[in-house]
Amino acid sequence: MIEVELGELIAALGGELVGSPGLRLARLGPLESADPQTLSFLSNPRYQSQLASTQAACVIVAPAMRDAAAARGAAIVTSDPYLYFARCTQWWAQRLRPLSAPRVHPSALIDASARIGEGVDIGPLAVIEAGARIAAGARVGAHCVIGERASVGEGSKLSARVTIGFDCVIGQRCIIHSGAVIGADGFGFAPNEGRWEKIEQLGAVRIGNDVEIGANSCIDRGALDDTVLEDGVKLDNLVQIGHNVKIGAHTALAGCAGVAGSATIGAHCTVGGGAIILGHLSLADHVNVSAATVVTRTIAKPGHYSGVFPFDDNASWEKNAATLRQLHALRERLRALEKKNSP
Repeated sequence: MIEVELGELIAALGGELVGSPGLRLARLGPLESADPQTLSFLSNPRYQSQLASTQAACVIVAPAMRDAAAARGAAIVTSDPYLYFARCTQWWAQRLRPLSAPRVHPSALIDASARIGEGVDIGPLAVIEAGARIAAGARVGAHCVIGERASVGEGSKLSARVTIGFDCVIGQRCIIHSGAVIGADGFGFAPNEGRWEKIEQLGAVRIGNDVEIGANSCIDRGALDDTVLEDGVKLDNLVQIGHNVKIGAHTALAGCAGVAGSATIGAHCTVGGGAIILGHLSLADHVNVSAATVVTRTIAKPGHYSGVFPFDDNASWEKNAATLRQLHALRERLRALEKKNSP
């Protein structure tokens, strides 16, 4: 637990302070569970009723909420409270979880031909293979494997048990969480008289700067060309990216989403949890796909797309499903009736 003065936060992040800069804060938290040492925020006007009752020491608010916040106590006034709160969490984490001094653990196995930059931290039992490059300030967690000729950019952080396959490239300031596998073989097989012949995956994975990849997510290497994630892409946990997929800058995919091979997703898109994008399709920039949607055709225009059949109690759902199976026949009967009754 740490304590900071409100003035320290304002000096670092800016914003208009209403109240005493000497007010001491010990935690960040939501309005409803805040105590007198909590910094909280209000970004959605729907929760304005919580502002009067919260015990928070200070609340981050938009200009429209300034007077209401000031009436109950200290406030930080900023044009985007949610963004300001996000930056608060970063500032707070640097104090709550300061980085240890970089070191190379004696149990790490590093090939003599690997190139290790200044200030690199390499954890216990990590393996750095021949020709790999780890740029300055990068952190490689315990039990990570960096394959032959792979590279990790400056300031990137790999948590424990991350695997980076041969020839794969990780950009600068990336965060890769535990269990992620970058550069496993794509799912490619040719049928041969009832059996499957493996298609060797000769491409790699190229990841841009400021990308974050969640725990146990998998990004397959390309069959011929590379699989590409551009700058600022964010993947949640358990996301599957197939071979030769291309994802544009600052696109975000929520947990358990899956993208099949050779699909292309534009920039600034969002894909909800459990959604599926079929192979060889394209999504334009600024496309938002709802959770659990299956995208079965190319989307050429920005917008919000959904394809979730509403859930129901099981008996009702089975009846509706049975009706859907007869939909084609019902359509033909309707057409016949319309033709019979038309003048």
